[in-house]
Amino acid sequence: MKKVLSGIKPYLRWVILGLTLFFLAKTLKDNWEQVLEIRISDSGWVSLGTAFIITIMAHVWSAVVWFGIIKEFHQKVNLRWAIRVYLLTNIAKYLPGNIWHFYGRITATKQVGVPVEIAILSVLIEPLLMAAAALGVALVGSTQESLFLQFLCFLAVISIIHPRILNPVIKYLVKIKLKVKKSDSEAVTELKLDRYPIKPFVGEICFVLIRGSGFLFTILAFNSIELNHVFFIFSAFSLAWLLGLVVPGAPGGVGVFEATALALLEQKFSPGIVLSAVAFYRLISVLAETFAAGLAWLEQKSKT
Repeated sequence: MKKVLSGIKPYLRWVILGLTLFFLAKTLKDNWEQVLEIRISDSGWVSLGTAFIITIMAHVWSAVVWFGIIKEFHQKVNLRWAIRVYLLTNIAKYLPGNIWHFYGRITATKQVGVPVEIAILSVLIEPLLMAAAALGVALVGSTQESLFLQFLCFLAVISIIHPRILNPVIKYLVKIKLKVKKSDSEAVTELKLDRYPIKPFVGEICFVLIRGSGFLFTILAFNSIELNHVFFIFSAFSLAWLLGLVVPGAPGGVGVFEATALALLEQKFSPGIVLSAVAFYRLISVLAETFAAGLAWLEQKSKT
């Protein structure tokens, strides 16, 4: 069985990506006339510009949260350095494999004297906190049918990050890496979480809300939004963004986010509106990440 799974695994990402792109292509084919009829007004362009600025702010804030995660392990790192490294490595998530932004952050963190174990933990804890935050936000506007399942997933994710669960795992992994003897156990106990990372968790909730606001303004560029739809949009965005984060084979969540958002938002908006919104939001996201990385690169050059 393991041999079969290992043989399938390299192709799984391509299967997932292929299915999501097929779904998007079919939806576009069935609704292309609606998409062509959509026009962006002057106020719509202002909404798209606002979405772009908000998305940049979200990435900068995410860098601040990553800095906070490193500080949870009592490491002396500079906030400006953390923001610069995070933004520079962020666009690497679009490379095949979807791990190169993590590798870049681990390498940069090691270079400033942070132990490699903490560097690795910082990039592992971050997506867990992001997932918990997205599930928490999604719960606000979820339907009764999915509420219980989402709540169970939320509890499972936030439990994994609890020190009582995470610290034994950290200790075990460090022992394996360093081949520590019993007499050296003191060296292991230094690497642990002293408390639940409440501040980074709240920070990730803010990150999801900021990114969701960018998506909200993108929809506003194409269609007016009733007040009672706002919570639904944030919930749908959070679930779509979460699946883009965790589903393998989708660098940067490309395809998975769009397909999920389309499937969820079709309940309230026409397919043409949703297709236009998710397409523009992907463009805004990539441009915002590229722009932020460019600013970080210029800031780095100014120091050298």
